[in-house]
Amino acid sequence: MNEPREVGSARSAVAGTEHSPPVSLPAPAPSLPAVIPPRPASTRRRWLRLAALLALVALAGAGGAYWWLHRVPPLPAGIAYGNGRLEADPIDIATKFAGRILALRVDEGDKVTAGQVVAVMDTRDLEASLKKAQAQVEQARKAIAEANANVAQNHTQVVLAQQQMERAQTLLKNGWITRELFDQRQQQLQGAQAAELAAQARVRAAESVLNAAEHEVELYKVNIADNALVAPRDGRIEYRIANIGEVLPAGGKVFTMLDVGYVYMDIYLPTTTAGRVRIGNDARIVLDAYPDRPIPAKVTFIAAQAQFTPKMVETQTERDKLMFRVRVRIDPDRARAHADAVRSGVPGIAYVKFDPKVDWPERLQGTP
Repeated sequence: MNEPREVGSARSAVAGTEHSPPVSLPAPAPSLPAVIPPRPASTRRRWLRLAALLALVALAGAGGAYWWLHRVPPLPAGIAYGNGRLEADPIDIATKFAGRILALRVDEGDKVTAGQVVAVMDTRDLEASLKKAQAQVEQARKAIAEANANVAQNHTQVVLAQQQMERAQTLLKNGWITRELFDQRQQQLQGAQAAELAAQARVRAAESVLNAAEHEVELYKVNIADNALVAPRDGRIEYRIANIGEVLPAGGKVFTMLDVGYVYMDIYLPTTTAGRVRIGNDARIVLDAYPDRPIPAKVTFIAAQAQFTPKMVETQTERDKLMFRVRVRIDPDRARAHADAVRSGVPGIAYVKFDPKVDWPERLQGTP
């Protein structure tokens, strides 16, 4: 039973072999020439990183060498310093009365001297009032002249009454006139004297009116003069706040100027240092714009209270955090002599020598 199945299977296999198409094999690939493979991208990146690192190292070395050659030597123990800004005392030039600006004679950046007129206000109303007051003065003077004339007239009446009284007295002794007529002469004399005193009082009243009118004239002249705004000190105009034609209230600001005679720098020093600083200590100001020109100065102010919080402390560690404001001022004559170079807000460093036994370093000697 099994054999016929196997024979059939074999036949089927032979039959399939006979009828299936022949199988074709692929031809062998031709040989390629030898080529050097390219360098990977990661290797190039490593070389670039290494070159950049070497450049940074070289730059850092050059910077360190420059710093070492140009480094600032440390300060002695008796000298303290702090950062600040150069300041000049600001002064507001404002109107005394409400009014309109008639003219501006300076502008921002101009140098001014004490007493120089920088602006003029419209004073037509005050000038009209001045003329009225001057007319009242003339009227008062005429009233005084009239009162003096009345005094002279009343004085003649007194003289006449006194003469009549003397004659009446002589006649009464001889019995040539009555007592009644003598009394009339006496009353006439007293009336004339009273009229003279009244005329003299009117003269004094007229003189008082004249005095008041003259004071009013003087007041108007002062007010007109005060409407010419002047610079109170030598300095430089920093800001122009108003313009021609603007109407300002009393106290309206027109200019802000800097007093070149009061130039200073405020710095902040810790408690341990500020406690040793005294008013009058020698100081130096070095501006960032002129690092090789130390400016001699003096300590003129030391704050009595700490400028930074905490305000109330109990421990030594916290007390060391307190900072006190110290003002270092340039000599006024020196500041005025260099008024052209005075600039408010220029940053710099102020050095304070609180130990008189310590000498200034050579770079902070300054000019005498």
